[in-house]
Amino acid sequence: MGRSRYKIQVGWILACIILLCGASAQSRVLVVDTRGGLRIQQALARAVDGDTIRIMPGTYREGNLIVRKAVTILGIGMPVLDAESKYEIFTIVANDVTISGLKMINTGVASINDISAINAIEANRIHVLNNQFENTFFGIHLANCNGSLVEGNTLHSNAEAEHQIANGIHAWKCDSITIRNNDISGHRDGIYFEFVTNSLVENNNSHSNMRYGLHFMFSHHDQYHHNTFHDNGAGVAVMYTKAVSMTGNRFEDNWGASSYGLLLKDIGDSFIERNYFSRNTIGVYMEGTSRCSFDGNIFEQNGWAVKIQANCDANTFQKNSFLGNTFDLGTNGSLVLNRVDYNYWDNYEGYDLDKNGVGDVAYHPVSLYSMVIEKMPSSVILWRSFLVYLLDKSEKVIPAITPENLKDLHPVMKCYDRSF
Repeated sequence: MGRSRYKIQVGWILACIILLCGASAQSRVLVVDTRGGLRIQQALARAVDGDTIRIMPGTYREGNLIVRKAVTILGIGMPVLDAESKYEIFTIVANDVTISGLKMINTGVASINDISAINAIEANRIHVLNNQFENTFFGIHLANCNGSLVEGNTLHSNAEAEHQIANGIHAWKCDSITIRNNDISGHRDGIYFEFVTNSLVENNNSHSNMRYGLHFMFSHHDQYHHNTFHDNGAGVAVMYTKAVSMTGNRFEDNWGASSYGLLLKDIGDSFIERNYFSRNTIGVYMEGTSRCSFDGNIFEQNGWAVKIQANCDANTFQKNSFLGNTFDLGTNGSLVLNRVDYNYWDNYEGYDLDKNGVGDVAYHPVSLYSMVIEKMPSSVILWRSFLVYLLDKSEKVIPAITPENLKDLHPVMKCYDRSF
């Protein structure tokens, strides 16, 4: 009995030693150095799953690096990988790859291939953390990648035309990815999603991009929280999508003839809540939008706060604040099947005799002049003229052209909390 117990104990000890040795063997550190050490290509060839490749400070020009194993590539002191305006830098075709602490510059440019600083293709659980990207075509490109994380990166390019540049962070046909705490500027679109589901975009700063700060299509059940989108060519676009939650974001300084804070086209069953829209040509432009909730947003100093096309229905606007906009609401139809209630309007001239905080007279936010501009854009030159003043005052007294059912029955007398 004693000998049997002894054999069992020895067996357990040997098994533990074997496991420890195996774990140790699978967790090597390979060091890349410009001063006579390994090259990156050599380290990738020698590595096995679980290894860490440490890249020491310096500048590396090794063309396209293909990652076929589950490795961690860690930059020490922000080493520079220069693609010499010819190559893609990393092509990832393995799961469980982490790339962190590198500066990647000067990728090639192509009209057919998706040349990127980091291009992950059918690879899951990819982590791209705390890197810098400069003058790249695509910065980070994820194609059919699930469960991945892009966090803490800075992506900046200086292209002067759209054909010279692609998107900062581009995701296609992905599920359950997170894009967090990145700063993206100077690209075509800052962040681009297509066929991306169950994913999170939060705390990013996407600004000064040539087209959209955020552009997503056919991407359902996603969440966009606490991002800032400012000074982009056309703002933010959400198209052909359902079940999206957008809360706590800032849409600012998106000016131009075709610019919006937020463009919603053919989307439904979504939530746009507690966002801040300021100094945009149009705060929110809606076309083919259904069953969406706009709750607790602030619209301040926009050209149009909201434009609702006649093909939008069953949307609700409540507890929003409209402050200093040229036009609060605009529409191109007389029948509008949306609900507007309990909002604050700084242009409201009604009264509250019972002192319950709600105006006793309904507010019609669509001005006659805004509808004239909708039909004849050149008439904007009459803005602030006495004729426009008479038009709007007469329409308020006897509404005949503006949509009668687009009104706030319970306009509140005090602006909602702006602290967010």
